[in-house]
Amino acid sequence: MATDISARDRARWVELVEQIELHRRHYYLQDKPVISDQEYDKLFRELILLEEKFPLLQTADSPTLSVGGAKAEPFEPIEHLTRMYSLDNVFDDAELESWRNRIVKDLGAEPVYLGELKIDGLAVDLVYRNGMLASVATRGDGRVGEDVTYNSQFITAIPRALTGNPPKLLEVRGEIYFTLADFDKLNGEVVALGKSAFANPRNAAAGSLRQRIDRREEEIVKATNNPKTSTAKLASLRDDLTHAQRILSSLQLTVHGIGAVEGVELDSQSSGYKLLADCGLPTSMHYKVGIDPSEFISYWQQHRHDVEHEIDGVVVKVDNFELQAKLGETSRAPRWAIAYKYPPEVVTTKLIDIKVSVGRTGRITPFAQMQPIKVAGSIVEMATLHNQEEVKRKKILIGDTVYLRKAGDVIPEVIGPVVEARTGAETEFEMPSKCPACGSKISAEKVGDVDLRCPNAQSCPAQLIERLFYIGSRSALDIEGLGQKAAAALVDEGLLTSEADLFNLTPSSLEKSSFFTKSVAGELQLNLAAEKLLAQLQIAKSRPLWRILVALSIRHVGPTAAQALATHFKSIEAIATSEAAELAELDGIGEAIAISIKEWFGESWRSQIVTSWSKAGVNMIAQQQQQQSQELTLVTVVITGSLPGFTRDSAAAAVTDRGGKVTSTVSKKTDFVVVGENPGSKFDKAQELGVPVLDAAGFEVLLTAGAQAARASLGLS
Repeated sequence: MATDISARDRARWVELVEQIELHRRHYYLQDKPVISDQEYDKLFRELILLEEKFPLLQTADSPTLSVGGAKAEPFEPIEHLTRMYSLDNVFDDAELESWRNRIVKDLGAEPVYLGELKIDGLAVDLVYRNGMLASVATRGDGRVGEDVTYNSQFITAIPRALTGNPPKLLEVRGEIYFTLADFDKLNGEVVALGKSAFANPRNAAAGSLRQRIDRREEEIVKATNNPKTSTAKLASLRDDLTHAQRILSSLQLTVHGIGAVEGVELDSQSSGYKLLADCGLPTSMHYKVGIDPSEFISYWQQHRHDVEHEIDGVVVKVDNFELQAKLGETSRAPRWAIAYKYPPEVVTTKLIDIKVSVGRTGRITPFAQMQPIKVAGSIVEMATLHNQEEVKRKKILIGDTVYLRKAGDVIPEVIGPVVEARTGAETEFEMPSKCPACGSKISAEKVGDVDLRCPNAQSCPAQLIERLFYIGSRSALDIEGLGQKAAAALVDEGLLTSEADLFNLTPSSLEKSSFFTKSVAGELQLNLAAEKLLAQLQIAKSRPLWRILVALSIRHVGPTAAQALATHFKSIEAIATSEAAELAELDGIGEAIAISIKEWFGESWRSQIVTSWSKAGVNMIAQQQQQQSQELTLVTVVITGSLPGFTRDSAAAAVTDRGGKVTSTVSKKTDFVVVGENPGSKFDKAQELGVPVLDAAGFEVLLTAGAQAARASLGLS
């Protein structure tokens, strides 16, 4: 275990954390993963090894100590009664054997195993009280998820009431998913509407469950009460609502775990499944107790397409609850269960061409255009090739027959050419020297960079389209109606030449666009897409300051950094005029992000975006919190573990709202360490340094009566 951390190791840790958090957001919140499971797991394992070598690098919010998938706006947060964990993965027999050996070593004997299929769906938590459904939530970060109870009423697979003799309290974990038949039907409807197809059943389920049914209902009420609403528009709104509800009704549920329970004693996973089935909950017909894990895995690898839904592997669990408790959990996954991920399917197809796309930051990315082919359950015709060096490394030629796989059964990936199939007519790919969108000369940002970029950030239409699309995403301002096609229409039809004028769009400006209009009796009128966009732009103006910062596409400034900036500086103006050194001193910012911020505001065309948005009424200051006493001024607090009634962010906000400071590292300068459930190593560090430790009750004293009262509650002067 090393203690001397080099600048290179520290920088790599930061890079890994940023990449993993980015890909978690893509997967859990946006339902659009951009790398394979294998690539993600490779990054995650590297982070684990780095933190094992340098324990001081690990912070409370490290991905290794948390479950991916924080709550996504705009759904309300809901706290699980007991924590939902993720699962560790293995990918081959050697890794499985290693896991089994650890189990035997810890227990002293081989336990009875239960095997079940790993459904490609969205994890949910259901709570039943006195036999009646009380809430449904997504997994979120494992402690707090998104409340989707309202939408669940349309999912017929979720029982409203339990049958038999249900416990007084029953918290159930399960998977929401589409059958393959319903998935194909949904994708056919999506494509027919001119929208992008879902990549896989999991993304389709997640996207469908997160539909804003309540917003559609509100739109119908408003339209009904508006005498100017046409019959055609009202009918269209009602059809849209009916369609959304029908999609929800097609979702299926399979339950596979129990959280909190009162009124019944259970001794094993299998006895829990019997209880769930007796209560009328849909359990899998494919689980089996007393398995040989290797045989179970081998059987379902051969029969993975014999079930009605997509699977990406199997799960092996120790069946006995007492043994599960003995094995325990890590900070993110149970030690008594493992997911065995099957290798992706491989097919061959023709690589017709290699083209390039331009991203939000100007990155030029080659992608393969292929003869469409079905792989791992869906039709694939395009796959990213990452950069020109990747094309060279794989020795791919245009016209090749190539091996194609769905990496992790999700992301299409070209493995390499079928050399024996070459005819001699194949040609090499040449990376363009100019941006295909604006004609600017492309180059590496700095010496040694593999990626090439278009430097014309201000005027490149492709970059502007991607930035507008990002502004509308859930990660930024969550503007319904500002999708990829809408963003492209705004730029391609000349309505916007910069995001600066986004909030200045009016009905008259959108009337110039064929995308945002329709012909009624020979007269052009705004369509529903236009009306939705204009309404959502007004709502987006009042988003919190940190979301505005994210929407500006300042390099390296994601939600975490944006929240830190908004909390400390309170306004865009204060951030823009601060010195780099002052920015860098802020917790969670550092030198690289500080430089990026100064460079962004240093370009006049970018600062003009802020000016224009401000004039249009976009919120540029941190919204005033209810006035709190400043009892905690100059008090430094570290928070670790789960506190009842608080998310990690809300607990920190409760301290900062009262003038205190929240840090991630325990030192002699720390005034209090607040310890919740599963506190981790920071509790040990506090004891080692003699820092006062507060439990949940002590934390309430700190917030309501101040530091002196909190110390007194511990018997300290």
